[in-house]
Amino acid sequence: MTTTKTPGTCAAAQMSEQGVYPSDEQQHHFAKRLLAWFERHGRHGLPWQYHHQSSADIYAVWLSEIMLQQTQVVTVLKFFEPFLARFGTVQALAAAEWQDVAPFWAGLGYYARARNLHAGARQVADFIGTHGRFPETVDEWQAIKGVGRSTAGAIVAMGVKKFGVICDGNVKRVLTRHRGILGDITKSATDKRLWEIATALTPKERSGHYAQAMMDLGATICTRTQPKCDLCPVAGDCIAYALDAQSQMPVKKKAPPKPHRHSIALSITHRGRTLWLHRQNGGGIWDGLWSLPMFMLPLDDDKQLNNNTLSDAIVKAWQSDDKAHDLAHSQLIEILPMPTQGSKVHLRHTLTHFHWHLYARLIDINDGQFQQIDQALTAVGIDYLWTDTPHDLALPVAMQKLLTLSDDPA
Repeated sequence: MTTTKTPGTCAAAQMSEQGVYPSDEQQHHFAKRLLAWFERHGRHGLPWQYHHQSSADIYAVWLSEIMLQQTQVVTVLKFFEPFLARFGTVQALAAAEWQDVAPFWAGLGYYARARNLHAGARQVADFIGTHGRFPETVDEWQAIKGVGRSTAGAIVAMGVKKFGVICDGNVKRVLTRHRGILGDITKSATDKRLWEIATALTPKERSGHYAQAMMDLGATICTRTQPKCDLCPVAGDCIAYALDAQSQMPVKKKAPPKPHRHSIALSITHRGRTLWLHRQNGGGIWDGLWSLPMFMLPLDDDKQLNNNTLSDAIVKAWQSDDKAHDLAHSQLIEILPMPTQGSKVHLRHTLTHFHWHLYARLIDINDGQFQQIDQALTAVGIDYLWTDTPHDLALPVAMQKLLTLSDDPA
């Protein structure tokens, strides 16, 4: 399907803070065109698309919606079915301990999502125990930890198979362009307007198919850069398309630059095996996963560090008794030589709130140091192991990347 722009296509097109509210006719035809496109060109082979079946699996739809937050479909596909195979029902997930859940999220990132999902599963299991059913309304789902308004709408539409409205990042991009909305999407007034339009455009019937169609349109056609407007089913009355203004929308206030933090990761090796620590920090970063011992460096510089600057920072960190240091700091500094030399591996890993620079340092220890470390870590109850197959562990993304860089002979 190709859209041809004609002089009368959108003659009255006007961009403004609030954009143009769709007429009744536009509302009807928008959904009709989008659903027709979805039937022919949408993504239909995804494992969580139970809204195509006679009975929806609400739990699977919920799980997919959480996994897909800030994560591409191709990545989620690697994790979805193994997670569902291990925790096949919401009751199974609710009954599991976090330490059992964490390995099945390792590498997917944004681990707060998984902790919220786990806590939410316990809420839903309790709800089912009381009411004999899953939550079925947007309000009921929004009461579940980690479920916001758009996620709740998606679950209701695609899982419960009732009327539900979504307005996530992909949908906001489509709507701001289609309706010529120049308001900052981070502002409450613009957000309210977008929800009003999203609700008006969502059909009362087949809102689950419509929700998936909107997601697909934003992900594959109305993309952030280089949108494929000639293939768009709703380009005929799209204001941004008529005015060649696609790149101007959505408007979003530029975020302040993220700070930079620096850490060293110690690869402590004895007879070919490396020390890994099992992080158990009460819901903190990487809780339930494995990592190399790490120490924060007293630096706040976004520039590439030279060897002298880095070595000086390591000396300060190694000698510091700062309580903010990572797990096992006080045990290891009494035993190990100061790691100012070693691997040149440098990884920059971007998290939600900061850029994290990890510098690998290799320390090969003798039999006496090995025994000392075992005794010291055991004495304070730190869970650890020595292994020559770290890729088999449940590792966070940063550790996986660090291993890949360390294994690269280049």
